[in-house]
Amino acid sequence: MNILILNWRDIKNPRSGGAEILTHEVAKRWIKLGHKVTLFSSTFPNSKKEEMIDGVKFVRGGHPDARFLLSSVHFLAYKFYRKNPGKFDAVIDEVHGLPFFTPWYVKEKKVVLICEVAGDLWVKMFGPFFGLFGRLIEHLYLRFIYKNIPYLTISISTQDELLKEGIKNKYITVLPMGITVPKEIKKIEKEKDPTLIFVGRLSKSKGIEDAIEALSQVLKINTKIKFWIVGGGDEDYVRFLKKKAKNLNVLDRISFWGYVSEEKKFELMGRAHILLAPSLKEGWGLTVPEAGFMGTPAIGYNVPGLREVIKDNKTGYLTLRNNPSELAKSIDKSLKKESEYERLGRAAKNMSLSYNWDNTAQAMLDSLKKP
Repeated sequence: MNILILNWRDIKNPRSGGAEILTHEVAKRWIKLGHKVTLFSSTFPNSKKEEMIDGVKFVRGGHPDARFLLSSVHFLAYKFYRKNPGKFDAVIDEVHGLPFFTPWYVKEKKVVLICEVAGDLWVKMFGPFFGLFGRLIEHLYLRFIYKNIPYLTISISTQDELLKEGIKNKYITVLPMGITVPKEIKKIEKEKDPTLIFVGRLSKSKGIEDAIEALSQVLKINTKIKFWIVGGGDEDYVRFLKKKAKNLNVLDRISFWGYVSEEKKFELMGRAHILLAPSLKEGWGLTVPEAGFMGTPAIGYNVPGLREVIKDNKTGYLTLRNNPSELAKSIDKSLKKESEYERLGRAAKNMSLSYNWDNTAQAMLDSLKKP
């Protein structure tokens, strides 16, 4: 098969996340199986217009934000497809808030890959006016434009949300997930002082502000705790986070690592004691099993996606209520008893071993081959 993937970002983008890891892991496996894969995504600073990575052809153009209209990745993806008539056997339309509207122009097999339904996140992220407008658009395209198209998703939570949006169950496939681990990982010792870690894009929806507030509360109980923030984000938002930390008198306990390599990411997750995942919503939560592989349990909010990948009181903790105070209580609880902490770490490690991208790639391929 010759497969075209349309996504707002790709694996090399500094702002890439779990969806981009999933996409690249399955794409390079398809290459090994003898298929051809082209991925069209947005540009980023110093990005190449075209390049080959692991056998996958990368083509880039446009801004990831659809509000850039004719300069957006969504419109330029349409132009790219029209310039290559009859070349592709199947097209994967990745949805991140907005889709690529492939039902309007793609004649070949179309499959939607959606990690999460944004839903109420629209209002929380963009305010009442633009948020409600975005929510309305999402509701309309799910109900009408994408009504009878196969869906691939990564959690039961997202499946349930799609069902509520009127998508029939027969069109939805929940994919088994995997994790990517560096080939050589040396035995890593935990930090001497209790260390919290956040890994991901720095954005309001990821709950990083709540994590900083929780740190200020837990430091009243344990003054030795430190916090590592790993991941990049908008420069203005990073400055805002540092100002917030300074106002809470915790800036000296925080290290902003920025964007790091996968090898460094796993090293830091291994050295840390607890992964914090206070997202408002997740499709699945890839960093949780990644940290689990390093023996690091997670504490997260009890929200769609995270409640599937964090087994409460087994591989980590889900908060009773989704706020900084409950996050702080769970942090304190996990560090009080060494035997309890070690139990969580062992279970998190064992659970992480059950995830394999080979299964994900095959499940997606089976869906593409269906008539």
